Amino acid sequence: MAKPAEKAFYRFLVLFFNCLLTFGSYFCFDIPSVLQEQFQGNLTCPNSTVVNGTVPNTTAECVEGLGMTPQEYNLLYAIYAWTNALVVIMAGFLIDKLGNRFGVFLFSFLTVLGSAIFALGSHFKGTGYLLPLMLTGRLLFGSGNGSLTIVQNRITAFWFKGKELALAFGLTLAFSRLGSVLNFFFTQRFEAHFGIQWTLWGGTILCVVGFLAAITVSALDKVGMKQLGLDGAIQEESRKVRVQDVRHLSLRYWLLVLTIMFFYNGIFPFIADASKFIQDKYSGYSQKEAAYIAGAVYDSSLVLSATVGILIDYVGLRGVFAVACAVLTLPVFALLAFTFVPPLVSTIWLGVTYSFAAASMWPSIPLVVPQATLGTAMGLTTSVQMIGIGISNLIVGQILGTKSSDAKIPLWRWQRMMIFMLANTISCIITSVLLNVIDHRQGGTLNKTTKRSAVQQPPAPPDRDPLLEGEEGQEEEASVRSPSINSS
Repeated sequence: MAKPAEKAFYRFLVLFFNCLLTFGSYFCFDIPSVLQEQFQGNLTCPNSTVVNGTVPNTTAECVEGLGMTPQEYNLLYAIYAWTNALVVIMAGFLIDKLGNRFGVFLFSFLTVLGSAIFALGSHFKGTGYLLPLMLTGRLLFGSGNGSLTIVQNRITAFWFKGKELALAFGLTLAFSRLGSVLNFFFTQRFEAHFGIQWTLWGGTILCVVGFLAAITVSALDKVGMKQLGLDGAIQEESRKVRVQDVRHLSLRYWLLVLTIMFFYNGIFPFIADASKFIQDKYSGYSQKEAAYIAGAVYDSSLVLSATVGILIDYVGLRGVFAVACAVLTLPVFALLAFTFVPPLVSTIWLGVTYSFAAASMWPSIPLVVPQATLGTAMGLTTSVQMIGIGISNLIVGQILGTKSSDAKIPLWRWQRMMIFMLANTISCIITSVLLNVIDHRQGGTLNKTTKRSAVQQPPAPPDRDPLLEGEEGQEEEASVRSPSINSS
């Protein structure tokens, strides 16, 4: 009789709570994007009366807020990215060494702590404590959220490798993006009624929900490992992981990392400023409408992620999809830079290419790295990705740079920003083409379906040799028994 952990319902139950890990943190991540006017708004407004950002009986619009400059606002995103870049490398190694249960508790707690300090900082507007507290909060939040995503992907890869891997990654992304979508739909309304401070505290409460999910998924993972008889073997494998193993990661892996970095360089910095861009360039959009349009990137991703995951599991061609996503993203930034086509067209289009990119690129990592060091590989990937995004956010801040917190940014500055996004997308095309060339020379693993790869792929192609001396037999045994990614 099959044990519960061997049945499909069990792994999908693990997946459900695993998805909830980052629901709240993804909601919190883009709160500044929705409330950019409030973050950069005036400390006080005339007549002490503000209704939805407009002062009655005056011709000038006044938004009461925290008084940040555009550079300070973009620094909130940059420090998140830089923190990820520094923390996730060690976090990935620690997860490989100490297991998922250690990581899931620590990093979900950091998201709660970071979001709480970020919310606390908003109570000190007009003082010298505002920016340091909010940057500290984003720093802790970033160190937790980026690392938590590694644990989340690692758990998903263990339970679904060789089965519905792209579907599982797609559903994980969909749940995360549900948090982002709800943020774009409800945060501005909530802030209009309760103010920015209570809005930020509401995000903290959602992070607490993620912490409760962490407790649940940890328990399910522990019980499942014992039922599968893998707990002891995986712990033994973890003790053999070494930092030096990084040098064995292949050229194919690093090209995949660069492809991910350049693609996301065009996504996240754009979304961070999209709401204000829409209001500055296109006439007739309120802050609420601009937030809805910017959030359409996540709306499309939410709707398509599961379907795209099923498609990619069936047809494979992950490398081909990576190239296609980059090529099809070029027109998005071209339209935004050089035309006045309604911005909703571009944000929906970007959401579609983003869905295919996320479902094809990230699930490719377990296929090109040794299983014992998947956490370290995920950490390195996230680190490089966040270094790129952090640099991009700083460059965007300089391109848009103005010392006035509420001034309308000239269109020529926005155009330069979109050209910068185009440059990143072109770089993504180059690296993804090279990735396909190298992959073709090494057996074409990325462009096979999951089931065919499992059957046809040689036991140890050049870039998937076991990193640990003397583990060849162990890895072959584990691959027959179960997908042996450390999940202790």
